Amino acid sequence: MHYRRERVRIETARHEIEGTVQLPNEGYRSRTTDFLNAHERDFLALTDVEIRWLDSSREPERHEFLALAVPHIVLVLELETLGIVDDSGGAPEPAALSAVSTPPPLY
Repeated sequence: MHYRRERVRIETARHEIEGTVQLPNEGYRSRTTDFLNAHERDFLALTDVEIRWLDSSREPERHEFLALAVPHIVLVLELETLGIVDDSGGAPEPAALSAVSTPPPLY
């Protein structure tokens, strides 16, 4: 399945969070609003995250992963699309195989 990686800024009552969310590339729930409104999702998974406290009570923090409770989200801004990822785990494309180097022959 192909996924779109989207850089977003999310605001809660206490935090401003910037991170990357993975969305379906096309079809059902490919829009950020549809993805957030999916009833079976209680948490939104974000990667490459920076958290800032709105009251400046703490220094900003960086984390590789954050699970954010969807009911706490007040605002979401899409900042940029980072590209499409194929998460099928299938075999590499033939062009990718030709890029593999081979050792020189032994004489």
